Amino acid sequence: MSKFLLVIVIMMLPELAAASTTGGETLDLTKHPVGYIAIAVFVLAYLFVMAEEFTQLRKSKPVVLAAGIIWAMIAAVYVSNGMTHEAEAAVRQNLLEYAELMLFLLVAMTYVNTMEERRVFDALRSWLIRKSFSFRQLFWLTGTLAFFISPVADNLTTALLMCAVVLAVGGDNTRFVSIACINIVVAANAGGAFSPFGDITTLMVWQKGMVEFWGFFALFLPSVVNFVVPATIMHFAIPVEQPTASNEIVPMKRGARRIIGLFLLTIATAVSFHNFLHLPPVIGMLTGLSYLQLFGYFLKKTARVDEDNDNGRMGEVVPFDVFNKVARAEWDTLLFFYGVVLCVGGLGFIGYLSLTSEVMYTQWGATNANIAVGVLSAIIDNIPVMFAVLTMNPDMSTGQWLLVTLTAGVGGSLLSIGSAAGVALMGQARGQYTFFSHLKWAPVIALGYIASIGVHMWINADLF
Repeated sequence: MSKFLLVIVIMMLPELAAASTTGGETLDLTKHPVGYIAIAVFVLAYLFVMAEEFTQLRKSKPVVLAAGIIWAMIAAVYVSNGMTHEAEAAVRQNLLEYAELMLFLLVAMTYVNTMEERRVFDALRSWLIRKSFSFRQLFWLTGTLAFFISPVADNLTTALLMCAVVLAVGGDNTRFVSIACINIVVAANAGGAFSPFGDITTLMVWQKGMVEFWGFFALFLPSVVNFVVPATIMHFAIPVEQPTASNEIVPMKRGARRIIGLFLLTIATAVSFHNFLHLPPVIGMLTGLSYLQLFGYFLKKTARVDEDNDNGRMGEVVPFDVFNKVARAEWDTLLFFYGVVLCVGGLGFIGYLSLTSEVMYTQWGATNANIAVGVLSAIIDNIPVMFAVLTMNPDMSTGQWLLVTLTAGVGGSLLSIGSAAGVALMGQARGQYTFFSHLKWAPVIALGYIASIGVHMWINADLF
């Protein structure tokens, strides 16, 4: 297949003779068959991504293949026109951007996996179940916790944790489980929108320098509105019942509290490196990974002899190994992110993003374009949408960059397939939380979406 595509590209090369340039400039391939093929390849790959739940084909596989095909075609065109380094330089820049984000996410995922292995999340879940909350209390409690945990961890992990609580206490009460899962998805996405660590899109905006670290917290109240408006309406649909409590107690493993502290210290290191030393945040995150590595060495060496002071029992027989936690990172997500960055970067290098930017940010206006970005992220994924906006790099105020950060983050809540949290919960609560059960509440979620935009434009008017 790849040889066939290469032959097609080579056959098309003479048509570009008039468009070739020198001096490091780029070719406009937007009206060339190579450009059309690149769009078709990307769309086909993304159709496979959207059908992952049905095909069981992991989402990284089609986009990684598409990235290779797109850049191979681009490079073939450039080489045939005597431009041997332009495509290479462009793809290296894309790889650098990906590497910074991938290593940042890898550290964050490693910490989250470590806290999961130390049973931090299991202990929280068992505590919630033991407290004998009513369904309505659990609805608000799981939503609120999702809102405040996702800015530190991430919206996917947070949603899965809260969904486990809902499933444990909800049992066969499909009505409660369904509405509670919708609330969790909305809350986790809203909470992730006001923190650089809450979502991949906010992380991309921060690392690009479009918004300063503390600037994201201007989105706190809009995010609260995005969560509270639909939750208030859904509250009245929750059954007025009391679930059966459980007496299960899950103790955390040795070192769990110290690892939580190291994670917070790692975040502080990343922020300090970026704000005060003007280094990429990823350098601070990797430095923070060394904190965990050294503490993991201590846990490993003392696993058989140290008494667990927290629980009054002997240390773990199986030594702690930090590299096992690195291996358990969500590599499908990381490779999917690689494919997206390279595919969108390739389409941008062809010239399509410049055309899109002209239509959206010049003809429509920044506000309308940024609101549309949020709606689009409900259909596609917010990662390629936000990367496309960053690649376009429209000339916008801080208020507009915060607006697109908000809409890309919370727009995915409009549909269950619009965010990683929603897709994951459809699998975890299969049969109880579905695409159509979420779609039923889409108008209510849209009210929160519109209200959050209005609040942002009101309270942050001085940033526009």
